[in-house]
Amino acid sequence: MTMSLIKFFSTNGQTESVDFKTALLMGQAPDKGLYMPEQIPQIRIEQFSKMSYPEIAYEVIKPYLGDLVSDSDLLAMLEDAYNYDVPVERVYDEKYVMRLDRGPTCSFKDYAARAMGRLIQYFLKQEGRSILILTATSGDTGSAVAHAFYGLDNVLVVVLFPEKEVTQRQRRQMTTLGKNIFPLAVNGKFDDCQALVKQAFADADLSALNLSSANSINIGRLLPQAVYYFYAHSRVAPRGEEIVFSVPSGNFGDLMGGLLAMKMGLPVQKFVVATNENDEFPSFMNTGIYEPIRPSKNCVSNAMNVGHPSNLARLFNLYGGQMDETGQVSLQPDLAAMRKDIYAVSITDEETRQTIKEAYSQYKVLLEPHGAVAWAGLMKYLQECGDASPCVSLETADPAKFPEEIVRATGINPPLPVAMARLDELEENFEMMDGQYSSLKDYLRRFL
Repeated sequence: MTMSLIKFFSTNGQTESVDFKTALLMGQAPDKGLYMPEQIPQIRIEQFSKMSYPEIAYEVIKPYLGDLVSDSDLLAMLEDAYNYDVPVERVYDEKYVMRLDRGPTCSFKDYAARAMGRLIQYFLKQEGRSILILTATSGDTGSAVAHAFYGLDNVLVVVLFPEKEVTQRQRRQMTTLGKNIFPLAVNGKFDDCQALVKQAFADADLSALNLSSANSINIGRLLPQAVYYFYAHSRVAPRGEEIVFSVPSGNFGDLMGGLLAMKMGLPVQKFVVATNENDEFPSFMNTGIYEPIRPSKNCVSNAMNVGHPSNLARLFNLYGGQMDETGQVSLQPDLAAMRKDIYAVSITDEETRQTIKEAYSQYKVLLEPHGAVAWAGLMKYLQECGDASPCVSLETADPAKFPEEIVRATGINPPLPVAMARLDELEENFEMMDGQYSSLKDYLRRFL
């Protein structure tokens, strides 16, 4: 098998397999399924402890692209995308927090959006065409995608966000850009925004818009997210031992990046899948019965307020099952294998706030709500299953995005990173929309 032969199939199984470029530019498969690789290459990690983040990213992503992008062009894109630090901080013993908040929008979404944006621009220039990125956000995806594509003349970006469930600073990171960025505040939940996006992709009347997605439904989001698991492992387990990752999980793109990394050969002992009170996945892992939560519950870890995670279709597929885009399960996955790899736990808002308080008082570690969910999940895992070393808990946003919660829990006003320093002074521009698909369709028709 040559690397260029890796194709991507739809989890719904009703459409032909395509190469990475096609899967990236389409976003979602025509049958509403999500793209998955037909083969998962094995990655050699022996030298990773001596390599930089962009160099590790190259080794992980290159096999999926084959000869679609030259070696030099890909490395240049990745060095440009990852021009910031990726701290892996020791908290105690061999327990670490990986801070994925040092990019331009201070969120882990920068890791996927920046690499993906450069690849999309590369392929669009090759073909001399433009696209409209249509994406839904529960908090940080929108701003990361908006910044990754901001100012490009061959890409328009329309971002749908739930009007009442993003913080002011999260909103302002999307609504103060202008140019080719068009934010829409939706009267509804993130799941409503996501459903509207999926409906637009399947609407033949909008085919002339060349719609694509930058949500984690796009395979171009997942591959870059596999990289930081390899990076963290290289920094805390350079001799190659198995480690535990704790992942705050909402739409499950972050977890899917980790599971892909494990299937590529990364030595992982267990994934702690920590959700907030939207506990549809921990409930499934306990009972074997999947029931979406509709409407989703509004929790302080707002980017995880997802009642039916899109990426469960991929997760089920990875373990031999099948789930469609609505959450209907037609083939059960191998639950025993899932339980071997995954420890799923739900964290309440009360526990989240208490974790922020305790992490700061005990270790002087400042966690925001999503990172606190992951840390609380890890602590529960260690308490129930015994000590495991080393462990890496993912912190997915800068605490300054949630100043009210941080001040309430710790008495500390988190310092504002440079990337967010002027946000409160900038003028906002966005439109309001009800949750009806007809309203979104009318809005998108303006771009035809």
